[in-house]
Amino acid sequence: MNLDKLKPIASADVRGKRVIVRADLNVPVSGGKVSDVTRLTRLIPGLKDLASRGAKVIVISHFGRPKGRDPKDSLKPVADMLASLAGMPIAFADDCVGDAVTAAIANLPAGGIIVLENTRFHTGEEVNRPRFTEALAALGDIYVNDAFSAAHRAHSSTEGIAHLLPAYAGPLMMGEINALKLALEAPKRPTVAVVGGAKVSTKIPVLTNLLAKVDKLIIGGGMANTFLQAQGIDVGKSLAEPDHHETARAIMAEAKAKGREIVLPVDAVIAREFKAGAASSVVDVAAVPADAMILDVGPKSVAHLAKVIEGCHTLLWNGPLGAFEIAPFGEGTFALAKQAARMTKAGQLVSVAGGGDTVAALNAAGVTEQFTYVSTAGGAFLEWLEGRELPGVAALTHG
Repeated sequence: MNLDKLKPIASADVRGKRVIVRADLNVPVSGGKVSDVTRLTRLIPGLKDLASRGAKVIVISHFGRPKGRDPKDSLKPVADMLASLAGMPIAFADDCVGDAVTAAIANLPAGGIIVLENTRFHTGEEVNRPRFTEALAALGDIYVNDAFSAAHRAHSSTEGIAHLLPAYAGPLMMGEINALKLALEAPKRPTVAVVGGAKVSTKIPVLTNLLAKVDKLIIGGGMANTFLQAQGIDVGKSLAEPDHHETARAIMAEAKAKGREIVLPVDAVIAREFKAGAASSVVDVAAVPADAMILDVGPKSVAHLAKVIEGCHTLLWNGPLGAFEIAPFGEGTFALAKQAARMTKAGQLVSVAGGGDTVAALNAAGVTEQFTYVSTAGGAFLEWLEGRELPGVAALTHG
């Protein structure tokens, strides 16, 4: 992808134009109410900007995984919440293509916003069917993708339509890409990545790609147990993947050959039960009892990891260091997150984080707003870390 070819919508003349904005309205809804408005609040400034510049703003998005039209997967409750948060009227159309939708858009005044119904109510969306793509494109004059979180999908509303209309990147898309470029493409060195989570098997492409990008690689969570095991260390009943010892050894050998440093825990918080309030203790990683499991990094590890980060100027974080959801096994993750936040606030560190568990952990630590950038993109963020081309981004760089 030639990211220099991306055109921000801020540079376009949109007055009097029908502007289709591919947003991510796939937010959690419970009992007909939106339970997490983070994505919506981030989206609103961009929509208001287009409206203030005289555009007719047409918002499209998928929601859930419906098999055909299903009322429980309607975007109507989301559109209502979007209007409430924006403090302005936002129209809603009960389909995303067809004569009734065309008429609703024709009746929309300049500066008005309309949300169209779930694109996945049509089977043509996910298979990127030309006829459906053309029907979507016929609704607008300009296309804007402001949904980085859906950019790893080559669907009609994320990829196909970008080839049929003048295509631009929205402010959220540009913000995400600029943050990732800052961390991976042209970072201020030395750079460090924290990669945690349960399984090495799910992060092999990430680890391999990051070895070519960063100077130091901190490995935590259940993944670290597999790396320790691969070196002959007994991790007791801890979560680990013995089938991936060779993978772990190959990654360590590659790091050595490239002059990269892999940082593993030196001590651990262990328990015999995985439950809140379970009796726990701290031991050296080489002294884990056979009937115990590692559930967090220990204080010596935290101190060492903090020093590693102190010596770096750029941090990329994906995945927790321990079972942070259950007290007291989040203390290692929280302590390191607070250290990164302090350094970021002091102007000493560029900190970029992403992934569902990572965002939850940073929220639990109370430091999300203090990081340089925190991505809520999930799968797209992970595929970027793997070095893969994202169809929804690549389509914006054509022409």
